[in-house]
Amino acid sequence: MTVEGLASHFGVAVQTIRRDLSELAESGQLNRVHGGAVLPAGPTNMGYTARTNLHADAKRSIARACAGEIPDSASLFLNIGTSTEAVARELLNHRDLLVVTNNINVANILAGNPNCEVIVAGGSLRRSDGGLVGVLAIRTIEQFKFDYAVIGCSALDEDGDLMDYDLQEVVVSQTIIRQSKRALLVADASKFQRSAPMVIDSLASIDTLFTDRPVPGALVERCETWGTQLQICPPEDDAAT
Repeated sequence: MTVEGLASHFGVAVQTIRRDLSELAESGQLNRVHGGAVLPAGPTNMGYTARTNLHADAKRSIARACAGEIPDSASLFLNIGTSTEAVARELLNHRDLLVVTNNINVANILAGNPNCEVIVAGGSLRRSDGGLVGVLAIRTIEQFKFDYAVIGCSALDEDGDLMDYDLQEVVVSQTIIRQSKRALLVADASKFQRSAPMVIDSLASIDTLFTDRPVPGALVERCETWGTQLQICPPEDDAAT
């Protein structure tokens, strides 16, 4: 629902709706997006457009920090997700990159970087978000050994497990991690408040987690044990506060 639509429906000011939506979001009953709100994800993921607008400032900050860790002349894989698409935008000025992806949106973004070779993994097209999944995607990935894997996930649980909704996407992500020297996870703090039914892997297999808020204390201790680095990247407005 949009703020304007709710204000019209209830006959109140948009400021009142914004305040009410913020309170509902803080209690976990909905997620704020630019211009409105969506219901939290359940057993299936929310729509691609809603995910694109959700926590956009946090994703930009996370993406900027992640891209800063990737040197020129590196090989990397970017998987499906709006967070990895944000990373792709931050790589537009990198030089001599080799990027393999199963995300058509990532490929289109990096087509704007003439100093980046882009290889698109084959597979079955998921029209909802431009993802390519299945056996063909896995076989393409298995031909490479990447310097970096940049991956996203739908949820992170208290045990440090990376979770997702689509079994085919889970298997592809597992292959990406296995075929990479360093695995970088980009996940905004809302992922700690969501749940998904399938396990990709553990943070123990991730070299660096980029997120925008402090990680729950018990998980910080586990990451120290696993050797997983944590980079907290608050949006610019938060950092200036």
